[in-house]
Amino acid sequence: MNQTTNFVVPQQIVTANITAAKGKTQLPLLRMILLGILAGMFIACGASASSVAMHAISNVGLARLVAGCIFPVGLMMIVFVGGELFTGDCLMIMGCIHRKFSLLSMVKVLAVVWVSNLLGSVILAALVSASGQFHYSGGLLGAFTIKVGLGKVSLNFGTAFVSGILCNIFVCIAVLMAAAAKDIVGKVFAIFFPILAFVVSGYEHCVANMYYIPAAIFASADPAYVQAAQTAYGYTDSQLASLNWSSFLLNNLVPVTLGNIVGGMIFVGLPLYLIHSAKIREE
Repeated sequence: MNQTTNFVVPQQIVTANITAAKGKTQLPLLRMILLGILAGMFIACGASASSVAMHAISNVGLARLVAGCIFPVGLMMIVFVGGELFTGDCLMIMGCIHRKFSLLSMVKVLAVVWVSNLLGSVILAALVSASGQFHYSGGLLGAFTIKVGLGKVSLNFGTAFVSGILCNIFVCIAVLMAAAAKDIVGKVFAIFFPILAFVVSGYEHCVANMYYIPAAIFASADPAYVQAAQTAYGYTDSQLASLNWSSFLLNNLVPVTLGNIVGGMIFVGLPLYLIHSAKIREE
């Protein structure tokens, strides 16, 4: 009976998300760009730290568990400090269907945020590369960074697309669960567990990949890290040559972004809106 005093109920979450989405369409362009850059940098911070935590762990499950405990800090930074994250903004579909704003307005927001997230992530990847962090463990972190990026650009389109769908189901649910919590501790736990699950599962997040793959490209420019990657993982020159800006965009970012859109809009936003739309319209 007093359930609503502990957290926001689903119908209210959907209503609040629709209202917030309308506000996004009215943001000044510069503010939206800056918020998008911050979000890209924040996600990249979580990605960078998680790579450090897992790079020397050989057991895949344990490595992903450790990374999953670190990576959620990026979304926490966005929720508590501010930022516009492309994957979470896919939930704008609810406001669009509710006719609070046009399809074109939603597409404009998503396009600006996507590019801004990319800019922020690449900036952070360049800073991490320049910081000397890849030298950790005698260059093993640099080699591991190359391994992660190479693995991502080697995915086929269908695998990357479906993995993107699954990823954004978790991310959008984390965003909505954070909105359900009424205090910071509740929001931390609401974010932590879904993001932990997606990282452990190894699914593809386009904004995270905007850090991982550029960081790998930067690392591959250093012969020492290339040598370490060949020694540790047995990569050939032809395999390493496939890690480039073109494969980043075409082999990974395009299919993963499309998958994230489908996961957030079709598998989360649309069903939740249809479930609660009648009561929302009544109110």
